Amino acid sequence: MPAELRAVLFDMDGTLVDTEGLWWQACVAVAAELGLELAGADAAHVLGRPVEHAAAHLLRRSLARRDRASSDGMTAHPGRVLPGEAPARSDETSAEAVGARLTEAFAERIAGGVTPLPGAIRLLDDLGAAGVPVALVSASPRRIVDMVLRTVGAERFRLVVAAEDTARGKPLPDPYLRAAAALGVDPSECVAVEDSPTGLAAARAAGCRVVAVPGGVPAPYGVLAVESLEKVDLALLRLLTAGKISVG
Repeated sequence: MPAELRAVLFDMDGTLVDTEGLWWQACVAVAAELGLELAGADAAHVLGRPVEHAAAHLLRRSLARRDRASSDGMTAHPGRVLPGEAPARSDETSAEAVGARLTEAFAERIAGGVTPLPGAIRLLDDLGAAGVPVALVSASPRRIVDMVLRTVGAERFRLVVAAEDTARGKPLPDPYLRAAAALGVDPSECVAVEDSPTGLAAARAAGCRVVAVPGGVPAPYGVLAVESLEKVDLALLRLLTAGKISVG
């Protein structure tokens, strides 16, 4: 018997709201404070990732840069700090500090409000009118999620899963598994809507049907790719859940 759509689980940044560019800007700014310049290769380590993961990546790069500088004779003594670098601290303290700075830099950039992506509000309202439970499943901290919900409307979501709500974040399935369990539904009865490779991997690993709003990111096998949420409606999501739409 075909599965029935029981819930829709949405990523936030880059899926419902146009904030992914602001997050990248925040990462670039904090990286610069550490004397680093981000490039395309860094995107997989910061986009769609929890703050802690991005902070750890920046810290690893910063420490590697210091080690290279020391081996090249650029440091006169072990305590010397290179131009543009943060003072040396323990790895744990540094990771926490970098994470806090990333969150602060991101919050500064979204404080003035965010822009919902085309089709997002219409789709959320259509699902609500049809009585389909909707959850927000974000890798962003709760503080950031709450700021975004001032624009999108917290009342549109039955449940919110933020970064602090699971011990392991995307690309592991834990956030989506938590959302499905809290809603009382099987992941196979849920459609997850994502935009990043990290999020797509998490949703697929959880066993959800998956819609990708790729924004130039190739969708993996088994994922329905659409140009924007304007192309998504309740009928499409029901057909996808029932396995009546061919994907990838």
